[in-house]
Amino acid sequence: MRNLMVLSKLVFAGLLALSLVACGGSEKAEDTAKIEKKAETIHWKMVTTWPKNFPGLGTGAEALAKNIKAMSNGRLDIKVYAAGELVPALEVFDTVSRGTAEMGHAASYYWKGKVPAAQFFTTVPFGLTALEFNAWIEYGGGLKLWEEIYAPFNLIPMPAGNPGVQMGGWFNKEINSLADFQGLKMRMPGLGGEVLKKVGASPINLPGSEIFTALQTGTIDATEWVGPYNDLAFGLYKAAKYYYYPGWHEPGSAVEAIFNKDAFNALPSDLQAIVRSAVQQANLSMLSEFTARNNAALQTLVNEHHVILKPYPQDLLLALKKASDETLEEVAANDPESQKVYYSFKKFLDSVSAWHDVSERAFINARAGE
Repeated sequence: MRNLMVLSKLVFAGLLALSLVACGGSEKAEDTAKIEKKAETIHWKMVTTWPKNFPGLGTGAEALAKNIKAMSNGRLDIKVYAAGELVPALEVFDTVSRGTAEMGHAASYYWKGKVPAAQFFTTVPFGLTALEFNAWIEYGGGLKLWEEIYAPFNLIPMPAGNPGVQMGGWFNKEINSLADFQGLKMRMPGLGGEVLKKVGASPINLPGSEIFTALQTGTIDATEWVGPYNDLAFGLYKAAKYYYYPGWHEPGSAVEAIFNKDAFNALPSDLQAIVRSAVQQANLSMLSEFTARNNAALQTLVNEHHVILKPYPQDLLLALKKASDETLEEVAANDPESQKVYYSFKKFLDSVSAWHDVSERAFINARAGE
């Protein structure tokens, strides 16, 4: 009997050991599967509104994709398509919304026909500078509003760059007064285009790749694009000689990275964090690049290509400012989403302007000896 009891204990111990080994093996198998899944390479497509390899904007999209790949150790590989390579420039929003591409790189004011409030997230005439815009987005409630208006389209937006204060534009004639805007056909998207209507001009919405030909052939009389760094690369000085400042219509023009919500949410949490960090770095990098390169490009335009650089007449700027204030109130009155975004934007602008009166503006004036 005693031998039988001993044998039973040995059998039970053996079965228990086998069970523990099996459980341990199962856990190890699950861990291995998780590691293998984490190590899988995820392939995405990014569509953009920019010409291929275009300085600052097109190259910014390429740099963002490369950075995400490096930060993820190759786990998220994004192929970038310039405007027209996969879809036309102005179809980026819809392409990412329906998931044909997982990501887009664009400017939100191109979508004002679909989402009127979207244009506030690129720029507002006489509005926030790049630094102020980033502050509104990150700490003034701007990003939450942006996400809300994109949510019905299955999109997640993030600010991904900013060239800073733009130039006023290229003209094929001298601009001396408000009367010179009457009947003027000018490429200008977004809210700035709506302001042009108020002063008698006709705004034309064209992607970057079509601007030079339109200006050269007389399809348009004038155009704004970005600033000296980009405008020199586009060769706009070959089509028009008058170059005006300041860029009243785009004091700080945010570039957006947009993500198909399903694709983004399907990423592991660490890859989501990597994407957000990479986009944030791209946002700062673009502003730094344009700030560093614009003046050298401007000197090339003026000294080598004999561009005629001129300020807008002060009375014209005052008229544009008045028209801008009226336009913003009208846009807000006609669309509930725009109204909500505009009031948030305006409240932040009033607050940050008061601060900059005793900080940025005061210092720049002092530095100039004024």
